[in-house]
Amino acid sequence: MTLSRADRERLLLRIDALVSARFYDPKFHGKNWQEIVARNREAILSAGSTDAFEASVAAMLGELQANGLGLLSSATKIPPANSINASFHVVETAGDGMRWVFQDVLPGGVAQRAKIKAGEALIRINDVEVRPPRLPEFPMNSKIPVVVSQSGRHRDAELDLTTSKPKYKSNPYSEPMSVDAKVRSSSIGTIKISLFPGFIGIDFANALSSILGERLSTSSRLVVDLRGNPGGGIGGLRLMSYMTPDRRPVGFSVDRKAAERGYNRETLPRLNHIPKSKIELPLLLIRYWDKKSVVLETEGLAPQPFHGRIVLLVNEHTAGAAEMVAQFAQENALGVIVGSHTPGRLISRSAFRIGEGYRLVVPVAAYVSWNGKQIEGTGIRPDVPVDWSYDDALHGIDNQYERALEVAAAL
Repeated sequence: MTLSRADRERLLLRIDALVSARFYDPKFHGKNWQEIVARNREAILSAGSTDAFEASVAAMLGELQANGLGLLSSATKIPPANSINASFHVVETAGDGMRWVFQDVLPGGVAQRAKIKAGEALIRINDVEVRPPRLPEFPMNSKIPVVVSQSGRHRDAELDLTTSKPKYKSNPYSEPMSVDAKVRSSSIGTIKISLFPGFIGIDFANALSSILGERLSTSSRLVVDLRGNPGGGIGGLRLMSYMTPDRRPVGFSVDRKAAERGYNRETLPRLNHIPKSKIELPLLLIRYWDKKSVVLETEGLAPQPFHGRIVLLVNEHTAGAAEMVAQFAQENALGVIVGSHTPGRLISRSAFRIGEGYRLVVPVAAYVSWNGKQIEGTGIRPDVPVDWSYDDALHGIDNQYERALEVAAAL
């Protein structure tokens, strides 16, 4: 794709207008957006290539220091949590030096299907060596040869990122197994939740209800593993609903209009039900179609045998809706949080077509818990801090998971 100066100018005008009108914070994080645009204008308009144009736009948007704000096209490379369903940790390895090491390899995801395991180091992508600090990103809808290493022993693998049309236009992703469960002992059930897929999350919610109602129906303790979960839609409401028997407000979103005019949280519309089938979706969409400020409230699913004995496992890669779940449990004393500090990335985004094959992804609403706290930029501090152990991973041991089981057994 070749962009003329006129094309670049039209795109810049559209970007300026969308950010000016739709960015969730009317104070623009204390920045002067118009000054930012003026300062970057000539670099964007005079960009000598598509790559230079995209880099100049990224530099401009980066000055707002906002998660989720960016330019997206079919060729945009995607971070590993969404592209290959894995996360990395920087480690000084034996034999390969400082490397990106696979930490969370999500069940059923791209990296796991390539037989990559936690503790292996990423050496090369497409015959190009990769090292920290730049996080590797991957193009969607392609097959990518990589070289990985464990203790200096190199091997070839292929990451297959060919995927169906993404559910989120603002967030293309490869979809791992979203929820899986195991009966760890006679009293402890464990659930691994890798993603909250879909906007409403009907399939996820039904799968979770089936697991808790059947496979884990006799478990008196529950460990919920949210490590590496990048977030997703509102299917997490079903998980939160299983943590408490009553209807309880979780939190609410605040869009630009609400932030500018003020709001009363008690009068905001409430979403407290995930439909069982897609037949109910049209009515739901009509009810909430033009509403960005909505209160999430649990569904009231009655007492569960594991209430009061829930452990949630999180780490620095637990983001978005997964952080909302952890915050809800912590603020309402419904579970013990084990693991490492989460990154603080929870904001509602929308993607807008701006022409020439581009979409602009804009954060359009902030999330506030019912206790008045924002996760964005702060994250969740675990009640029981446990850092991930690279040495344990090399020996097939998940030290954070084992600690979560110990905490659950003691409840």
